[in-house]
Amino acid sequence: MPRRHLQVKGAAEAPLRAALRELRTKLDVPEEFPADVLAEAERAAAEPRLPDHDATDIPFFTVDPPTSVDLDQAMHLARREGGGFRVRYAIADVAAYVTPGGPLDAEAHRRVTTLYFPDEKVPLHPTALSEGAASLLPDQTCPAVLWTIDLDEDGRAQRTDVRRAVVRSRAKLDYEGVQRAIDDGTAEEPVALLRDIGRLREQLEVDRGGISLDVPEQEIVERDGTYELAYRAPLPADGWNAQISLLAGMAAAELMIGSGTGILRTLPTAPDGAVGRLRRTAKALGIDWPHHVPYAQLVRSLDARKPRHAAFLQECTTLLRGAGYTAFSGGRTPEHTTHAAVAAPYAHVTAPLRRLADRYAAELSLVACAGAGVPEWVLAALDALPKEMADGTRRGNTVERECVDIVEAALLKERVGEIFDAVVVDVKEGEPAVGTVQLAEPAIVARIAGGTAKLPLGERLRVRLTQADPGTAKVQFAPA
Repeated sequence: MPRRHLQVKGAAEAPLRAALRELRTKLDVPEEFPADVLAEAERAAAEPRLPDHDATDIPFFTVDPPTSVDLDQAMHLARREGGGFRVRYAIADVAAYVTPGGPLDAEAHRRVTTLYFPDEKVPLHPTALSEGAASLLPDQTCPAVLWTIDLDEDGRAQRTDVRRAVVRSRAKLDYEGVQRAIDDGTAEEPVALLRDIGRLREQLEVDRGGISLDVPEQEIVERDGTYELAYRAPLPADGWNAQISLLAGMAAAELMIGSGTGILRTLPTAPDGAVGRLRRTAKALGIDWPHHVPYAQLVRSLDARKPRHAAFLQECTTLLRGAGYTAFSGGRTPEHTTHAAVAAPYAHVTAPLRRLADRYAAELSLVACAGAGVPEWVLAALDALPKEMADGTRRGNTVERECVDIVEAALLKERVGEIFDAVVVDVKEGEPAVGTVQLAEPAIVARIAGGTAKLPLGERLRVRLTQADPGTAKVQFAPA
């Protein structure tokens, strides 16, 4: 699906902003930080706990969306003498600023994750930290958790070291710029190696049965005081960058499982019935899926620009539901440690500025690597973390979904009754006249109902807009 920005006329005016305010109230979103939290953040920003190890000679770089300033990760990639690669991955060390049990810590446990609304961001930590002292901004010296992972010629991890260090990023890069530099051959080796290592890691993901869905993302873009909806097809550079994060997360999981104390990101294997349903969907869409071809291999052969393939990929997301966090301690490793989409044990450690659990997983990885004892502040919080993260993740998913719904309704509120071209990307099981359609222009994904005939999954369909209300965040179509 091509990326196309669309002006939402009047979207920044009262109806949209009122709907977003109401959403924040409904979800009990904590917007303002208490005075004692802000005061602690200012003090910590001025006097962080700095480690002894100095890694400021390593020319790290970050890869993020161009407007991002809460930068969790910086990397440096190099070839090793004798073959293979060395990945150095610096992650913001939030624990260098947060005192366990203090106001800042308590507020982080209340917020759990950073929430992104079209009109504002509700951060996990005060901006003095998340967009200032703790962020890996270029030319800023700050504490980090430094992962050093040596890979062989095929990209397999051979050795992992994790320690605290002082680092300094040299450049803030974005995905499109990295992709362009790699494609035209102008990227310097530490950046160019992102492609080489990323491709090797992607092949290893295929070999172990991992799943990466290349589904175009529907996103809200602010421009000139109003909002636009767009489809963003992930670039290869997005995937390569994600592989570095996955590499660190898998290394963290291995360390924590080995030490007997940790918090993992887990996803159960989809039940046979779910895969069987996908096979029926593939058949209905005319997609050839031989029985000897694994699901992960089929997914990678599809092209999301083709309507039938896009519809199937949308259906594939149902197999990735049910992810959660699993905590364990005292050497009692849980029975289920694997994340089905990663096809390996995995942990969240690479976004501590925006996600609470990462600070704890990083600390547990550090002590596991050093063979040290687990700090009491980590053990005291560990049992409650899975539920906290589940609640925070659920709220974040609701925010993302409802914000898109609200902006869609604002975009279409004056166009009720008009007819659009769409593709049917989902049909409700048991109710074949109800489903989901995707419009290319404007960039809308919404419910379709009101007809009597079975919806043609993966087929183009003319649809009529029957409802668009920013106040209720509802957009609905019917067959034309």
